[in-house]
Amino acid sequence: MLLIEGGDLGCGELLILVHKRVRGLLGGTQIGIATTDWAAGIDIPAWCHLTGHEYLGQATADAGSPYIIELAERPNPIDPDRPWHRLPVKEAT
Repeated sequence: MLLIEGGDLGCGELLILVHKRVRGLLGGTQIGIATTDWAAGIDIPAWCHLTGHEYLGQATADAGSPYIIELAERPNPIDPDRPWHRLPVKEAT
């Protein structure tokens, strides 16, 4: 499992880091996100819902335990500079 060290990055910076690190990884890959950001327990599940990745919870109940996600086979497209925004879906013509 890939572990991403987020340190004390806040939501925006943390999600940019995670998005950059997971691009190109295969769907089904599980990653851990280690962070001291107090809001990560809200932000990471919300980001997973937005992108289509599956939030699996924290590795353990201990404070500071990594948040685990499983990458989607076909994630929803998001803005790489603002990964908390979905890109508009173009309609087929």
